[in-house]
Amino acid sequence: MTPEEAERQLILTYAPARRRDALAALLALDDALARLLATTSEPALGQIRLQWWRDALQRLDSAPPPAEPVLVALAESVLPAGVSGAALAEIVEGWDVLIESEQLDAEALERFAKGRGETLFALAGTALGARAGDPLAEAGRGWALADLSRHLDRADEAERAREMAARHLEAAKRARWSGAMRALGGMTLLARRDLALPRGGQPPVGSPARLARLLWHRISGR
Repeated sequence: MTPEEAERQLILTYAPARRRDALAALLALDDALARLLATTSEPALGQIRLQWWRDALQRLDSAPPPAEPVLVALAESVLPAGVSGAALAEIVEGWDVLIESEQLDAEALERFAKGRGETLFALAGTALGARAGDPLAEAGRGWALADLSRHLDRADEAERAREMAARHLEAAKRARWSGAMRALGGMTLLARRDLALPRGGQPPVGSPARLARLLWHRISGR
């Protein structure tokens, strides 16, 4: 297990035990879509592959999943928690922005952040039992943009994504996460800490200070 995988597993333990598999399945979907874009060089092919995921997720509302591990996990753990396949398909719309946009201006980045991050956090909130004060929209957008900024080749787009992520994450920082949502709060906390690193800097995954801060978040919700 890599340090990144170990950190993911630690954060998953912050979720309620009976819904932990649902959060893991949602994050596995996000990982699958990220890999799809990372391994696709032709925009047309990328859109075809995203359309497959869009259709497959929507079909979960009316048919059993195909023998694809991510879809099986979503059908078993996420749909019973009150999340529809059609809602899951909205996450694909966020990733599609990266293919259809020739330039990632502020408008395109916000559409990406809403589709990928805000939707993912909102659906996780439904599955885990969010409360009214949990900053799902701001945290989800900031988390998605902070992650994207570390993978963009163009310096201007990366800096724009970093600036927008910082604003969303700062807004989310003002809230105290409820107990059931501290896994998402931990993800948001790490996104904020990673964003403070110089561009291109590697997050100190597994460092004592990082783990101690996560532990304090689990206790305090901040």
